[in-house]
Amino acid sequence: MSETIRVSLMRSKKCLDCGEEKPASEFWKLKASKDGLAHYCKACFGLRNSRSYRKKQASLGKETRAYRRHSAVPEGMKYCPQCKVVKPIEDFGRNRASSTGLATYCRPCHNKVMADERRRNHGSGRNYQLKLRYGITEQQVEQMVLEQGGVCVICLRADAKHVDHDHLTGLVRRILCFKCNGGLGQFADDPARLRLAADYLELRGSHARGMCIEIGVPVFGGPDRVRWDPNWRTRGDSLKSARHYHRRRRYGINDEDAEWLLKMQMGQCAVCFDFPAEHVDHDHVSGAVRGMACSSCNTGMGQLRDDPIALRRAADYVEGRLVQTVTGEDGRTRLSLTVPDVDPASVPRGGWKAFWEQDGEYRKQTLPFDEELDTPVWEGPGPAGVLSHE
Repeated sequence: MSETIRVSLMRSKKCLDCGEEKPASEFWKLKASKDGLAHYCKACFGLRNSRSYRKKQASLGKETRAYRRHSAVPEGMKYCPQCKVVKPIEDFGRNRASSTGLATYCRPCHNKVMADERRRNHGSGRNYQLKLRYGITEQQVEQMVLEQGGVCVICLRADAKHVDHDHLTGLVRRILCFKCNGGLGQFADDPARLRLAADYLELRGSHARGMCIEIGVPVFGGPDRVRWDPNWRTRGDSLKSARHYHRRRRYGINDEDAEWLLKMQMGQCAVCFDFPAEHVDHDHVSGAVRGMACSSCNTGMGQLRDDPIALRRAADYVEGRLVQTVTGEDGRTRLSLTVPDVDPASVPRGGWKAFWEQDGEYRKQTLPFDEELDTPVWEGPGPAGVLSHE
């Protein structure tokens, strides 16, 4: 009779250590034994190995955790060696490199261990992320912020907090505020689109020309439209969509006006003419409607505060023409962010207004994109904003 058959026929065996009668399955196989099974059950065998291992580690001056039998963990559960608690497997993340397909530690412990490791190896979690994503350290970022005078190099208003980089080369450019960094992303770092948006806001672009040809002014509508055109609300059917009433209340236009705008723009964005027009764009001061813009242009202009100067500065920034390195009177190099030149470290917070306006005029004159319209800009309610839908 073979060993395998004889072992399978055995129902139980007494462990020499604990003295308990246990099923044969609770013993490891051992060919040197008469019955083909180990002298000790699996639990006692593990304790014997544990004592031997811990005795050796203690002689070396090392501490070890308490012995725990792996097979004691119920099905659907897993032991976390960090918090020393048996938890459901749902509390563990995925790890394809592991034989179980699960992470070694539960999620809270995993986050803590990773954070501690990053602090130990990289100084801080932020320093780790900066080196991983941009190849720079936290100290280098702080130095760049000091060189900028602590402000965003584009708007010169908000605190510089966000690292901006070229998405093609991966190289870090400068430190921006949240809005300017997001605005560049909305315009896909395209300087041409940024300058088109600046001209659009100043009512100098091709869309404003088209509006002047069609209705005599580059804008129309607005909350005050009801004063000089009391009959526009009643044009068409009495029952309209919810969007119709929303546009009427907020922008002073209705569905027919929006359809006319889309038709005149051939369905494309009034700013870039590259994407479908989806949103009504209006002047936040006067409330007058400028046109229909795509989502990216509409959001990007909003993040850059609907400021043509900020848009032109952003365009020059993307092209590497905004931030310049100059040599000061003391022979040291520093940054120059405006024309006329001024040391960013010498300008107090909120003291950029005069430089801002001069710099905006300089960039408008040196990089003309379009000529000024001869038609005067609409500055209030009047009959020129009335549309005839024929």
